Amino acid sequence: MSRTQRLLMNLFDGWFQLRRRFPKSLLDEMAAAIAHGERDHRGEVCFAVESRLAPGAVFAGLNAEHRAKQVFAQLHVWDTQHNSGVLFYVLMAEHRVVILADRGVAAVVTQAEWDAVRDHMLTRFARGEWRQGCLDGIAEAHALLLRHFPGNDKGAPDELPDRPVLL
Repeated sequence: MSRTQRLLMNLFDGWFQLRRRFPKSLLDEMAAAIAHGERDHRGEVCFAVESRLAPGAVFAGLNAEHRAKQVFAQLHVWDTQHNSGVLFYVLMAEHRVVILADRGVAAVVTQAEWDAVRDHMLTRFARGEWRQGCLDGIAEAHALLLRHFPGNDKGAPDELPDRPVLL
């Protein structure tokens, strides 16, 4: 996709749909799904949604992958006891989903597994099934984390916010 196409998408798509596609009820449901799944494994799931990038950022070459890395650091997803944080980053204007895993998770869960989760979400989003796409992605992440990071110390603190962050 050219920089001009990306600029147009970020100028005219995404921003007015954020609250419609991610209403409070869905954010509540996603937070509950994240919290529920984290009870069974040592992973930490974080979900961030951004409507669009600023025009200057697009001109400077910022893309969804680079922005996801910035958000990963901004939300301290890397700062978990077991290096087991996972970030879902959705850039609505460009119809992009990036899933980033901290080094502990990346050592045992392949990028192909995360790409399959992302692709399933994008398929749901393309059909207008935003709710189900998000909840399926969260459930699939929990299944991967349960397989590789089973067990959860019931007294362990919840290290990352469960509620999705709207940027």
